[in-house]
Amino acid sequence: MLSIGDNYATNFSFTQNQVNAFAELTGDTNPIHIDDEFASKTPFKKPIMHGFLSASIFSRVLGTEFPGNGSVYLSQQMDFLRPMFVNEEYEANFEITEIDSRRKTAIIKTIITSVANKKVMVKGEAKIMHKELIA
Repeated sequence: MLSIGDNYATNFSFTQNQVNAFAELTGDTNPIHIDDEFASKTPFKKPIMHGFLSASIFSRVLGTEFPGNGSVYLSQQMDFLRPMFVNEEYEANFEITEIDSRRKTAIIKTIITSVANKKVMVKGEAKIMHKELIA
């Protein structure tokens, strides 16, 4: 059973090929994500990942790892604080902050930090439902 304070962390990164595939899949072909020459003229100096690609780690983890299979993702609030780049390692952290036993829901703090400099890149909170793990 889940409890307030339960937490989970995992490391991840994305390649430029994955960013390109995400751009093709979603239709978000903004050159800031896929064109080195264009991105070199921006304040970032190189392509940045799509915010929703980086935050897709939340969906993967909540649906398959923590709390895992059977979770229903109800909502996600998030703030994109810093640009994220391909081939850099990040850590996604999750912590249960609230549980509603009657509705079988939990609020989970979601944070992505850079492994290299420990800066918070994305922060927010998710609401999930899990009929078997929330008492």
